[in-house]
Amino acid sequence: MQFGKYGVFTFTDIMNGAQLAELAGRVESLGYSTLWYPEAFNYETFALGGYLLSHSKNLVVASGIANIYARDPSASVMGHNSLNDLYGGRFVLGLGVSHAPLVSDLRGHEYGQPVKTMRNYLDAMDASWKALGRDSAAKQVVLAALGPNMSKLSADRTLGAFPYNITPPQAKLSRDSMGGKGAVICEQKVCLTTDPVAARAAARAALGPYLPLPNYYNNWYRLGFTEADHQNGGSDRLMDAMVLWGDAATIKAKLNEYFEHGADQVVIQPIRPDGQPGPDWAALEALAP
Repeated sequence: MQFGKYGVFTFTDIMNGAQLAELAGRVESLGYSTLWYPEAFNYETFALGGYLLSHSKNLVVASGIANIYARDPSASVMGHNSLNDLYGGRFVLGLGVSHAPLVSDLRGHEYGQPVKTMRNYLDAMDASWKALGRDSAAKQVVLAALGPNMSKLSADRTLGAFPYNITPPQAKLSRDSMGGKGAVICEQKVCLTTDPVAARAAARAALGPYLPLPNYYNNWYRLGFTEADHQNGGSDRLMDAMVLWGDAATIKAKLNEYFEHGADQVVIQPIRPDGQPGPDWAALEALAP
């Protein structure tokens, strides 16, 4: 799997079938190589992946990120194999340990130690590939990884790491932890507006659900932010870093910093300036490869 320079991420739970089909077709027509989608509160990851693949021809479709607590390792292997067999190897299975509230409160599972739990899950997946008579070396899997230990695991056992809610220096931190192995795929939210008030309001609407989650704010501390930055709705400094805003030229220049720090792919999440849900097509068109 060769990851193209730019991908797209957007929340798909709010979209109906026609909108999802349009999403896949338009992202592909704009020249983006990969469409990443979450597993949150509505669509199941493999069902949605198959639907998006069926409405595109060459687009790589990737789960960003499938929750390992949602299914056992064999089910993940079979879902991965099914979509790749049926759609010409265009599916990438992004896996993550999610967050304790979403696992314990929503799903009723015990939230284990993240790296140990993921390592055991990958071991079980490899055993399933072997039992099914398939070559696990052909697996197209990446891990949601922020810290050094999960990043190293992603390099040792998968195609690479998919860090989320980050800044360009994360690419170097990930690369250093990964020892030169694997792809570093970096998500970045953007807002195509030159109005700082509108941009920061949209950023706070987008970042609000993430502010209480330790996986993210502990990583922000690694990136140079402080406790004050994620309190009271988030500081302007944090908002400006998490959601890049300005005209297209300004945003493109900032996105390029990821590649300067060693990223293989930048995944653009286009936030609407009015703060409403759904992708901002004007941004995707202006930033298209």
